[in-house]
Amino acid sequence: MNLDELKFDANGLIPAVVQDETTREVLTVAYMNEESLRKSLETRETWFYSRSRQELWHKGATSGNTQKIVEMRYDCDGDSLVVLVDPAGPACHTGAVSCFSENLLERSVERDSAELSDSRMDPSADQLASLSNSESSLNRTADQFASLSDFAVMLQLEKTISKREQEMPEGAYTTYLFEKGVDKILKKVGEEASEVIIAAKNRDPEELKWEAADLLYHLMVLLQEQKLPLKEVLAVLNKRKKPSAEE
Repeated sequence: MNLDELKFDANGLIPAVVQDETTREVLTVAYMNEESLRKSLETRETWFYSRSRQELWHKGATSGNTQKIVEMRYDCDGDSLVVLVDPAGPACHTGAVSCFSENLLERSVERDSAELSDSRMDPSADQLASLSNSESSLNRTADQFASLSDFAVMLQLEKTISKREQEMPEGAYTTYLFEKGVDKILKKVGEEASEVIIAAKNRDPEELKWEAADLLYHLMVLLQEQKLPLKEVLAVLNKRKKPSAEE
């Protein structure tokens, strides 16, 4: 990255969109000045400039939720950055994985639908088509945000399993599995996989979702026992992904 190609604003700042390198979820949007950008490049961890405090800050310096930089890109105009990171914890001070956890799109769809229902005039065909297309687009985007939010459950589960292995609390089922060792864990993975097959053969979606959840849990316990991060598995899937015709 050539800093001479970047365009900082009148305050000497440039916006940085921070994304999870594996999931591509937008974690936060912050600002960098030249000094924080250089520190980010040197340390390979995110440094930003706080506009409210008028000072540099190192993400995770106090919380431990640092962000290891995997890649940094700048746009065609050179006036904004995308920072791909491997986060060590939540990006938001609230404890959420992403600072963008609130979804206004669903509310917008509900408001548009309510306005249409309350209208005293019969809508024209063009108005109906426009609203239908708008709702369809908003719902697709809302579904994308929901899928990223749902994925956060997997990351949280991975952290919980890791904590169980470290602390081994008495009476916890995860503790029991780690105490019994890899053979027991493998046996459970096999049993749960069989239960998934049976539920699928029986065309029982209610049973299938519970058995699939049990399989995922035991598989993640196995990954922890093998010291294989979930992100490495997801990275393999990401590499296998073929670009669509539109791309």
